Amino acid sequence: MANALSDRISAAALAYMQPEGVPAFDFTTPAGEPALADADSVSWRVFSNPVALFIGGVTAVLLELAEPRVRSGVWDHTSFRTDPLPRMKRTGMAAMVTVYGARSRAEVMIAGIGRMHGRVSGVTPDGQPYRADDPELLDWVQATASFGFMEAYHRYVRTLTADERDRFYAEAAPAARLYGATGAPTSVAAQEACFEAMRPRLERSEIVTEFLDIMRRTAILPGPLRAAQGVFIRAAVELLPAWTREILGLGPDHGLKPWEAGLVRAAGALAERMPLPGGPRDQARRRLGLAVKA
Repeated sequence: MANALSDRISAAALAYMQPEGVPAFDFTTPAGEPALADADSVSWRVFSNPVALFIGGVTAVLLELAEPRVRSGVWDHTSFRTDPLPRMKRTGMAAMVTVYGARSRAEVMIAGIGRMHGRVSGVTPDGQPYRADDPELLDWVQATASFGFMEAYHRYVRTLTADERDRFYAEAAPAARLYGATGAPTSVAAQEACFEAMRPRLERSEIVTEFLDIMRRTAILPGPLRAAQGVFIRAAVELLPAWTREILGLGPDHGLKPWEAGLVRAAGALAERMPLPGGPRDQARRRLGLAVKA
């Protein structure tokens, strides 16, 4: 019974990673070519855990939406409000390619994303001009993504050492530079400094509430995990720095109850033990001629 449930969840998770209408990405080629991050990196561990990815991704978006220029770029120029699931799947696949894909293929994908960013610009409701390829905004998006994924893994899956947390930020630097985030943090201390520097720009917005409503009502998680979706969303809010939650107006009712925190940690630990046969990490290890790990 346990194996059958594991197989169902694994199959559902793999299906979630594949956006509709997009050709499946082959992480097994070119044979022997390394990724932007090493196979023994902290990043390869963190990005293989679907619970950490879901929770950390929500945390990252909440932080992004706190910055008015990023918020306008996301809300006005993407399909998130009207069709969130395909957009989330595409973003998730881009993260998988960035971490596990062969370097040459990841570079091609990132260059394409850069060209799309170059076409996105506008003005916020209060008159601030923005461009999606602005290095300051790209640094913020990179910082929030790294923070969200790493903190979700650290809090809900396995405690990381101070050195491992610094390494996670440093490992993201090569890809961050390709995306144009040339000043993205490369350590926990640099991340904290980045957040403090951006703090005066962050503000409350009804769009954050709308985003959370969309996340709650959209069937995002695979069937066996759907009942836990609301808890995972509250787990994402729980990861936000206290001062950020205050700015966004996300009080205690948006966070986790003690028993829910235990449930999330149990789910994270289960996901850590559960193999995803044929998933991006498995395929990438085969490309490099390495043994496939559970």
